[in-house]
Amino acid sequence: MALASVDSRASVGLQSPAVRIEVHLSAGLPGLAMVGMPEAGVRESKDRVRSAIINSGFTFPQQRITINLAPAELPKEGARFDLAIALGILAASQQLPESALNQLCCVGELGLSGDLRAVRGVLSDSLASLQAGQRLLVPQANALEARLVTEARVLSAGTLSSVVEFLRGQQDAVEHASLPAVISHDAVFRHDLSQVKGQFGARRALEIAAAGGHSLLLYGPPGSGKTLLASCLPSILPPLNCERQLQVTALHSLINHPRELSSQPPFRAPHHSATRPALIGGGSGIPRPGEISLAHAGVLFLDELPEFDRHVLESLREPLESGEVWIARAKHQLCYPAQFQLIAAMNPCPCGHKGAKPDICRCTPEQTARYAGRISGPLLDRLDLSIRVDAVPLTLLRANSAPSECSAVVRKRVMTARARQAARQGDVLNANLPAAGLQTQLDVKANEFLQSVGERMALSARAYHRVLRVARTIADLEAADVVSAAIVAEALTYRQRPT
Repeated sequence: MALASVDSRASVGLQSPAVRIEVHLSAGLPGLAMVGMPEAGVRESKDRVRSAIINSGFTFPQQRITINLAPAELPKEGARFDLAIALGILAASQQLPESALNQLCCVGELGLSGDLRAVRGVLSDSLASLQAGQRLLVPQANALEARLVTEARVLSAGTLSSVVEFLRGQQDAVEHASLPAVISHDAVFRHDLSQVKGQFGARRALEIAAAGGHSLLLYGPPGSGKTLLASCLPSILPPLNCERQLQVTALHSLINHPRELSSQPPFRAPHHSATRPALIGGGSGIPRPGEISLAHAGVLFLDELPEFDRHVLESLREPLESGEVWIARAKHQLCYPAQFQLIAAMNPCPCGHKGAKPDICRCTPEQTARYAGRISGPLLDRLDLSIRVDAVPLTLLRANSAPSECSAVVRKRVMTARARQAARQGDVLNANLPAAGLQTQLDVKANEFLQSVGERMALSARAYHRVLRVARTIADLEAADVVSAAIVAEALTYRQRPT
């Protein structure tokens, strides 16, 4: 009878709770039993582990094997426990000294030949192992991702046999020092505002949205530049700091295998056929982050907004207010961050030419109303800025036309406005300011003007406070401490709504 234990970690959202793999060998008919709430992918690991041990030149015990994944109340899924289970079996069968597994956390999937394959969520494992004072052993394909955590002690290997040889002390393994998290301020963007001709009102709205973190709706005829404008927003946003980079990369590591930290804010543009779980998050087993979480600290662009399913759009209302999304399932309840800037684009009518010059729209009023009605009033009320984007005159598209202002110049103004916000209110952007105290930043004329115009426009309480937040951002761009009536008037012009 022999007993051995190995440390590993589960992946539950952005958390990596510790899991102790206990292996017990006893007399009886050969067989393997696994307990501790393993999901289907974990239960299948017994066949992978057996083949990997045999094909790596080791002996698979012909005894009764019981494997316990503790704590039992924590659901486990995926193949990330393969390596720990294999090492536990080898240690319990005296093929590996158990003392070599002390203060070692093992994560990795095994192939039938004994090679180690990458798993998702290793960045969170690296953060948790550092806090626990453990070394982290991962497949070579995950090494760069795990090394993104400062001071983390990361070991990597390509095969099960090389891991055993290292733990036996028969060969040296390189302990990788973490890579520095370098923030690059000279990121190369695919789209630049210099590519946008004309559209001065839309450019101004885009700059205000970037400076205050506001949501923005662009509506107008096809080909007027709505998609290009939205694609230029990341190029005028400030770079992410180290903390944000790690948080964003940890979210993306649940979907793919990132190899570097990026200072560039994420930009996500899902197709209008996206389902609610794809946009919000979910799926079978442990819920995965959706597009709104993958756009955290960046931009979520929804092109052709009315073409999205109405129930999908309505699910955005709560995350837009709270900056996070709760996903509840029968066995899991997870919270993912979702502080994103929503940029939406749409046509004014089904054919797209309502209000254009010349007027070639053939849509009936009923068709236009039904098209605009696909977007609910409560969702529109949550959009800080809304502006019509008309077609660009052809004279501005000539090769010898005056060049437009580039993104680098606009980004400097945005960063100056963000610095004013940080000095006044810390890390809170203007778009997220609490309602209390907003009105005190207006002068007397601005207050009276907003009250009178707001009543005529029938602004809701939410819309009223959003106008105040946009006005505060315009004042920051103009380096003004007090919000004037002229600034409020400009903020009100961005409450246009498609009809």
